[in-house]
Amino acid sequence: MGCLPFSEALYRDLQQRGLDAGDLWSEPDRYGRKERWFRNSEALEDDLRWLISVGVLRREVDGQGLTSRFRLTPLGRQLLDEDPAILQRQIPVLDRLRHSLRRHWPL
Repeated sequence: MGCLPFSEALYRDLQQRGLDAGDLWSEPDRYGRKERWFRNSEALEDDLRWLISVGVLRREVDGQGLTSRFRLTPLGRQLLDEDPAILQRQIPVLDRLRHSLRRHWPL
């Protein structure tokens, strides 16, 4: 979670209510960290899908099926509640590299 460009506000809002990917894209000042923001909406969706694949986020479901809204999973809540400073810590360069490699070339 610390390697991605999302702020704590994003995770807290996802914990309290679902958010639409379009809402996230339109509010980089609220949901992004200062380092960088996404060059396009597809890159944003890629990071959201990554958080789904590791079990931190899930897509909301309504009577019609999956929606474009996301929510925090119980695992994501547990990570934030057990270590509130998880997003403020500096991530070492080697850990960032390992994260990137694992994302793009999973074993």
